[in-house]
Amino acid sequence: MSGLREFFSSLKGSPEQPPRTCKQCGTEIPYAEYVANHCICPQCGTYFRMRAVERLDETVDPGTFQEMDKKLKSKNPINFPDYAEKLEKAEKASGLNEGVVCGTAKIGGIDCGLFVMDSAFMMGSMGTVVGEKITRLFEKATASKLPVVGFITSGGARMQEGIFSLMQMAKVSGAVKRHSEAGLLYIAVLTDPTTGGITASFAMQGDIIIAEPKALIGFAGQRVIEQTTGEKLPAGFQRAEFQLEHGFVDLIEERSRLTYTLRKLLKLHQPHN
Repeated sequence: MSGLREFFSSLKGSPEQPPRTCKQCGTEIPYAEYVANHCICPQCGTYFRMRAVERLDETVDPGTFQEMDKKLKSKNPINFPDYAEKLEKAEKASGLNEGVVCGTAKIGGIDCGLFVMDSAFMMGSMGTVVGEKITRLFEKATASKLPVVGFITSGGARMQEGIFSLMQMAKVSGAVKRHSEAGLLYIAVLTDPTTGGITASFAMQGDIIIAEPKALIGFAGQRVIEQTTGEKLPAGFQRAEFQLEHGFVDLIEERSRLTYTLRKLLKLHQPHN
């Protein structure tokens, strides 16, 4: 694929986009200004949830992204009621076949594998196709001796696929482990929200785990934990800052500096022959 503009056109039919409205302060932001400001409200600083194409455009060297497994689409393995209709609706709303975009690219001139989860497709939940695409990416990266960068956002394993979705946790984790055993780097970037089975598997397997500010990161929801333990949880529980303080992430990075940081880390960890 020659570039992100062509990729964007393939998703939405046109690169033209309407203004974005901040849910926090109500500011209407022209799309060009919104993208130029890293998908952050210029008035109050609220982080929007970035679409996969926006994340790619922000991160990869122009013209280097090559998508993998674009045509893979979910089926309905347990005949869950109305699931086919939900998939069709999610595809139309997001312009994607599934909740993750995978491929290879250059970041700061360094070749890498890359996956970007997109919350616009069923909240980035992981079913069989999401798990399969990420597994294939790690397998290709292992064979090609490439580092992997993953942008993660998810509501967890996809309930409509039952045990088949839960099996993806082990499958992807196995591919990540083989990649690690080959001495290769995996950088996980946790965005808002990163929850459920994704947190319990590949989101926390990165050699370096970066979080965006104030991102929700956790397994079970706060209400469920409070009901189970019978205790009131501390302020900021499961936010990125709390997770950094307690050792679950290595770094919180502002979105405006994230690409720079990824370039530095990839360069630092390049093998020296």
